[in-house]
Amino acid sequence: MRYQPPEIHRRRARDMRGDATLAENLLWQAIRDRRLGGFKFRRQVPLRGYILDFVCFEARIVVEVDGGQHAESVADEKRDAAFRAEGFRIVRFWNDEVTENLNAVCLSILSHLKNRGE
Repeated sequence: MRYQPPEIHRRRARDMRGDATLAENLLWQAIRDRRLGGFKFRRQVPLRGYILDFVCFEARIVVEVDGGQHAESVADEKRDAAFRAEGFRIVRFWNDEVTENLNAVCLSILSHLKNRGE
């Protein structure tokens, strides 16, 4: 059965899509519509009580774009562990990495996509 998030999480994810950071918008433009290696990404996806910045379910990869508030975040470590336990790989980038070197970020994501299972 397909996971159905609570309505409040769906609403929050929808709001976050409308209020994305510059870095999230830049990355979304680069990876949407199967633009990155033909892989389909979704953004601001509510899943298991969390909202994922970007996820490719086919490759089981979560991509997070973080600001300084995420530095050494225990909550992020707990969340990442939960998704790793479900078989996801988590790839994190800082906002400034995305805004200053989007091409390198996309190449890194593509490398993770192509090397899944290794």
